[in-house]
Amino acid sequence: MSNRLINLENITKSYGNQMVLDDMNLYIRENEFLTLLGPSGCGKTTTLRIIGGFETPDKGRVIFDGADITNIPPHKRQLNTVFQKYALFTHMNIAENIAFGLKIKGKTKAYIDDKIKYALKLVNLDGYEKRMPDSLSGGQQQRIAIARAIVNEPKVLLLDEPLGALDLKLRQDMQYELIRLKNELGITFIYVTHDQEEALTMSDTIVVMNQGYIQQIGTPEMIYNEPENAFVADFIGDSNIIGSTMIQDELVEILGARFACVDKGFGNNKPVDVVIRPEDVELVKPEEGTIKGVVSHLIFKGVHYEMEVMANGFEWLVHSTSLFPVGTEVGIKVDPFNIQIMNKPESEDEEAAPIEE
Repeated sequence: MSNRLINLENITKSYGNQMVLDDMNLYIRENEFLTLLGPSGCGKTTTLRIIGGFETPDKGRVIFDGADITNIPPHKRQLNTVFQKYALFTHMNIAENIAFGLKIKGKTKAYIDDKIKYALKLVNLDGYEKRMPDSLSGGQQQRIAIARAIVNEPKVLLLDEPLGALDLKLRQDMQYELIRLKNELGITFIYVTHDQEEALTMSDTIVVMNQGYIQQIGTPEMIYNEPENAFVADFIGDSNIIGSTMIQDELVEILGARFACVDKGFGNNKPVDVVIRPEDVELVKPEEGTIKGVVSHLIFKGVHYEMEVMANGFEWLVHSTSLFPVGTEVGIKVDPFNIQIMNKPESEDEEAAPIEE
């Protein structure tokens, strides 16, 4: 990855007495696809709006390419925003919609016509110049909104839940489109979503947020496989999160049974949280497992079976391609590498506390 393009320094923002962002620091690199991910109200959209210039932070600075742009209005920033509500001008045809920003900049007709063609080709809508927005499907309208943003040649494209209004199949198609566009255009994408799958599919870097704090920053693989706390583990995909005791390095007691693990440095006989992904729980014959249980629930999910197994007073979520009918006695085994150990938060507040990069 190349150099840092945007730096958010000590950004704080409140609305009335509601603190939305609390001393946030974040940098975004050139050509990066960075996703701000979290539940609604976590501060992700406010962060995007501050980068775009639609909001001004109470404290802190926005540095863009080395210059302080904290108080510069949106239209003077080298970035464009695509909103969830496509915001196309209904009385203009597609070509006029795309040309809008370029006309304001006083570009020549030849230049604008060229750009319109290029942008439509890029979003796979060649020949749509004369169509009106209301004759297009939601997915096509969203692609036009993206085309309109791209023709202005922004250094950064801000996308605020742009696929939220589309149905599942279209959303998945658009995810691939966006990855392709980013690779072709070589610009920075900053994407806001509460959809974990979307974040995992498209991002180079994911920033998980909760209650105005950054919980973890990392690659999709890192965030999924090595969550730093229970909030991240729970928010990204399904997890078994179990209060346990770290007996010593590489040995943890889960629900009264001792499991080998690979983590060290948590101390001896310390309370910890253990995260085990459902696909990492291995069901075996009862006598071969570290603990025994009974299958209490079963759903067929297409790729795998999703089961719940009651074992030592805990309902384990298990994903497996093998079928174990409800009522089957099973043993549970987990590979030491698939047991993630996390420090237990001291208090409720600490669960939402910021995590240092």
